[in-house]
Amino acid sequence: MCKKRRTTVHVRIDEAGFHLAANAERHLKPAAEIYRLFDGYEEAVARSVTIARRLTFALDALVYQYPDEVIGENETPNETLRRLAAEGLRNRYPAGAPDKIEAAVARELDLIEDLDYPSYFLTVQDVIRFARSRGILCQGRGSAANSAVCFAIGVTEVDPDRIDLLFERFVSAERGEPPDIDVDFEHERREEVIQYVYEKYGRRRAAMTATVNCYRPRGAIREVGKVFGLSGDVISALSKSLWGWSSGEIQESRIRDELGLDPDSPALAMTLRYARELMGFPRHLAQHPGGFVMTRARLDAIVPLHNAAMPERTMLEWDKEDIDALGLMKVDVLGLGMLTCVARAFDLLATHHGRHLTMATIPAEDPRVYDMICKADTVGVFQIESRAQMTMLPRLRPRTFYDLVIEVAIVRPGPIQGDMVHPYLRRRRGEETVEFPSRELEEVLGKTLGVPLFQEQAMRIAIVAAGFTPSEADKLRRSMAAFRRSGTIHEMGQKLMHGMIANGYEPDFAERCFKQLEGFGEYGFPESHAASFALIVYVSCWLKHYYPDVFLAALLNSQPMGFYAPAQLVRDAREHGVEVRPPDINHSDWDATLEETDIPRRDGTGMRYAVRLGLRQIKGMREPAAARLVAARQAGGTYHSLADLARRARLDKGSLDRLANADAVGSLAMDRRKASWTALAEAGKPLPLFDRTDSWGAEHPVALPELTGGEQVAQDYATLRLSLKAHPLSFFRGELAESGHVPCAALADMRDGRWVTLAGLVLVRQRPGSASGVIFATLEDETGIANVIVWPSCFERHRRIVMASKLLGVTGRVQKEGAVIHVVASRLTDQSWRLAALADGENFSEALAHADEIARPGADPRTVALYRRVMQGERLEDILPKSRDFH
Repeated sequence: MCKKRRTTVHVRIDEAGFHLAANAERHLKPAAEIYRLFDGYEEAVARSVTIARRLTFALDALVYQYPDEVIGENETPNETLRRLAAEGLRNRYPAGAPDKIEAAVARELDLIEDLDYPSYFLTVQDVIRFARSRGILCQGRGSAANSAVCFAIGVTEVDPDRIDLLFERFVSAERGEPPDIDVDFEHERREEVIQYVYEKYGRRRAAMTATVNCYRPRGAIREVGKVFGLSGDVISALSKSLWGWSSGEIQESRIRDELGLDPDSPALAMTLRYARELMGFPRHLAQHPGGFVMTRARLDAIVPLHNAAMPERTMLEWDKEDIDALGLMKVDVLGLGMLTCVARAFDLLATHHGRHLTMATIPAEDPRVYDMICKADTVGVFQIESRAQMTMLPRLRPRTFYDLVIEVAIVRPGPIQGDMVHPYLRRRRGEETVEFPSRELEEVLGKTLGVPLFQEQAMRIAIVAAGFTPSEADKLRRSMAAFRRSGTIHEMGQKLMHGMIANGYEPDFAERCFKQLEGFGEYGFPESHAASFALIVYVSCWLKHYYPDVFLAALLNSQPMGFYAPAQLVRDAREHGVEVRPPDINHSDWDATLEETDIPRRDGTGMRYAVRLGLRQIKGMREPAAARLVAARQAGGTYHSLADLARRARLDKGSLDRLANADAVGSLAMDRRKASWTALAEAGKPLPLFDRTDSWGAEHPVALPELTGGEQVAQDYATLRLSLKAHPLSFFRGELAESGHVPCAALADMRDGRWVTLAGLVLVRQRPGSASGVIFATLEDETGIANVIVWPSCFERHRRIVMASKLLGVTGRVQKEGAVIHVVASRLTDQSWRLAALADGENFSEALAHADEIARPGADPRTVALYRRVMQGERLEDILPKSRDFH
């Protein structure tokens, strides 16, 4: 991309010509070079230095003032905050707040007043008050949950009496920066909150912060490859062979051996060279997901602003670090999909079951809910649905809310890298004695069995064992979090160990304690943050256990969100006894809905409900068209034909075709092939002229071949991203069994160490940064799921297969630890061609035989062509949804 005369021109580097700068003079030059260039004008050069010295502006001269709209009449900000805190305590604790909480609130209010932060707390409280006035579910999280004041004024929802408060983790007198409160809102209604902020403060006084987006390997390859003239297919092949951030991914041997490209060719060599240089380099400024800065006066007087890409939005040109350095107030207005799900579930519960619940009134500490959690029956719930979390649940076996807090925090890079996970589990199972060197440390570490898992515990150890002040302890936490970028960790570590030794602790224990804290410091999880998340975890689990029908409908209506795609959510719900019905023009709304059945609920409180999939589930279906369909049906009754549907709902050809292809006309007693044929004919009729008859242009009946079961399922996945008819692998089970493949469900009955071969759709691929290159994949067949571990050596041998397969075959050893089962892969095969054969409607056995003959002369040219298309990835993207990969 070159610029000339303010015009952006996209050309290859070898075609740039005069679009390039005329020379390489655009750089800061040393003084000697300046004097040489301005020979004879030395006085002018010296004068420029004099002028520069007179420019005394510094960033610390900028004065930031908090907004004052939220202050009570005839009150100071501090008086308003104290009044709201007192009122909040009375509402939270009708019988009287515990002494511990009252003391914490009083101490926090004094510190907030000393640091002049009352207006900040009032501003956040006002935003939350607005959201709740509109029925928008929200809660504060992060270190703010360490504040009793935040709980009192309604910013956070975790009762501080349930966790150990450490206010200095949130606000510190010596930190010299304002607190940072993150507030999660329903992700579908967050825009209402954002517009409220703009309406209240105006775009000159409120703006969203920026983030600096940097080049990652795939983006660097794409952009540099275009500049050097690489073809689109070469760029695509290169970028698809990369995974994650590591610049080491671009290896010449892999390019030659796997992609068949010559890394020594000039264009490709230059692309690789400059792509490596670009990685990690800033690419552009983007809008922060929700970071707001608000001020009393005009914001553009202290920071540069510009219009965001979205209408009616203003954005700062500075990022979070810039804002923190200047001490500007920032409020994170974030969207959380699970809050949307919970809010929708509460609405469905009230409408269909007559139960009016909130997050605060969900029955607490239900043993049946914890039984479900201990079985890792957590598909779809918040936070603990990932493979790593589901592997940990049967080992940790949570039985209380605080156990959930630990569960949320323990499957993180910090505890893993600090070698804290296994000691904690051994102690929890009684396999290792829990000993404390002092009563003070027992008070700090007692709830985590002597193993520090949270940032707040690291700070408390420094306070009670080494004599740190709370502010010094916060400095220790920050130095650990930035130990790779600063040298303060050694100084703070020495102070910690000397302080512990001076207080009577053994030098060996002091050193081990610091090493452990150092190991997880950069990735340590705040207890307050884990507690905020644990509350949502419990609520989502309670909903899943007692009302799986409601939970599924709410999940589907909140997509996209979560770890699993709708196909897996529906499969899991059906395994829990939920009847799921297909979308239909005479029954479905835009959202998934609940329909009564004649099956009683297990608890005897009424009848079960079936979940009717909504029209939103149909790929490409637009909400306005669906709204017209539903409105016309409500006004004029059920539809009797596609012509009736097209005329009354005013649907275009595309909408009719999508409904027909999605098999959403079952109530008309039409299969999808006949419906598609009819929709094609109906879409061509001049409806305004002949809107009173269905007989115009009538055609002779056409005998259409019925779709096979495999074709039906392939169409379902292409249009709905799921199928209620069958699982794709059920059509191959006979052939898979003959070749030694076992179903995923059979793993439960196998002994540890047994060799096994299985195959499944790839749902998720993960390569956590803390796993030393190990990849974890989740496969699904018609019987269940299997978790696969791919070691780095195996990955390198099967790299393209791991990254590209939609249907993956695995041979490996079973690894069992109690109820936790993995397959450690030894050999991998890409069996995605089976899916293409399924979609083509060809007989599977015949296609398989043809594929085996590809390398032999005289192979069937039809099979060769099919195989080539499949190997190039053709059609598979239209058959199955992409896996959800995290790296």
